[in-house]
Amino acid sequence: MYRLCWDCGARTDDDRQVRCDCGEPLWLESDPEAVPDAWPPTVETMWNLVPYLGLGAPTVPSGIASGAGGTPLLRTERLDPAGSPRLHVKPEGLNPTGSFKDRGTAFGVAWMLEQGEHRIGTVSHGNMAASVAAHAAASGLDCTVLVPADIAEERLAAIAAYGPRLLRADGDYGKLYVESLTVGRETGVRFLNSDAPLRVAGQATTALEALAQFAARESGATPDALVMPVSSGGHASGAWQAVRTLDAAGIIDEPPRLYFVQAAACAPIAEAFARGDDTVTPVDGGETVAYSIANANPPSGNRALAAARATSGAVCAVDDEAILDAKRRFAVKAGLTVEPASATTLAAVEQLVDAGSLSPDDDVALIATGRGFGGGSGTAESEQVTLDELGRVLRRSR
Repeated sequence: MYRLCWDCGARTDDDRQVRCDCGEPLWLESDPEAVPDAWPPTVETMWNLVPYLGLGAPTVPSGIASGAGGTPLLRTERLDPAGSPRLHVKPEGLNPTGSFKDRGTAFGVAWMLEQGEHRIGTVSHGNMAASVAAHAAASGLDCTVLVPADIAEERLAAIAAYGPRLLRADGDYGKLYVESLTVGRETGVRFLNSDAPLRVAGQATTALEALAQFAARESGATPDALVMPVSSGGHASGAWQAVRTLDAAGIIDEPPRLYFVQAAACAPIAEAFARGDDTVTPVDGGETVAYSIANANPPSGNRALAAARATSGAVCAVDDEAILDAKRRFAVKAGLTVEPASATTLAAVEQLVDAGSLSPDDDVALIATGRGFGGGSGTAESEQVTLDELGRVLRRSR
């Protein structure tokens, strides 16, 4: 599978390359002519949708990776406020480890197993860490998870439950994204980070499923909009790749508008959108209840920004009070327990209605990305390392 730069169009067959020489992230090259004609497909798991990405799909693995995706699209009338569009919710917390991250992890693991690779890693202290560790355990892969040195013990224990190698990194945690790619190439660890091409491809199935499920229910129609949280920009990139591919293949007549939401305390992509900028400027992010999307320097921020503009969507920010109120409404109006990051989608609806972006005639799918971090019973054994020591530790553990 070739990797393609969304921005400059450069193409490479180097399967270890994650970012283009121009600095922007790569994604897997889709072939619209390889997309099946039959639409919509039956949705059982994400693997029913992978062919619609126009990629050479890997063999479906056994274990929990085989069960990723297949989450429902629920029509939730009681969530519709006065003057609201018709809301539909896709509860990604029903994935095996409780978040959409399982889609990208499952795709990456399937590809690795097919290539005979056995060392996987990630830089995360949340849902992605748990997802990678769990899938590695189920597939017999050697797993390394890089977390910040000051990670809370309860979060460390939740990741440790799956038995990965846990490395607590001293220094600037934000630099680990770049450092892990370099060290991973040297030591044979494939770091399946937030916007790695394999992860983006798997996470593109969230949008594909939502569109297929809506089409099955509404005689082939397409929802008017998808609303989803944005952090690194990897999931947003997957949604854009999905709608671009279906549009190019002639499967959908009018792509849905893509709306991305950030927490106001840390909203570099939303601020860039409001300014009319083409590039995202890093910010000094503040504290927010939606900590899992508080990414002050999103590696795929420019791509998410472009996705919103290309689909006539937007990027907006909501404050913590609105997020917590939306989290409560998800529970008491729809019976759904979601993490604060997921609640940003419902919090954004009123703002988008007031701005005239959404109308009562619209059908809107809210992507509730996860149920949040669950408890863990594992022994939180970990090793503290500096960035300079990272390569030595991973070479030692081969």
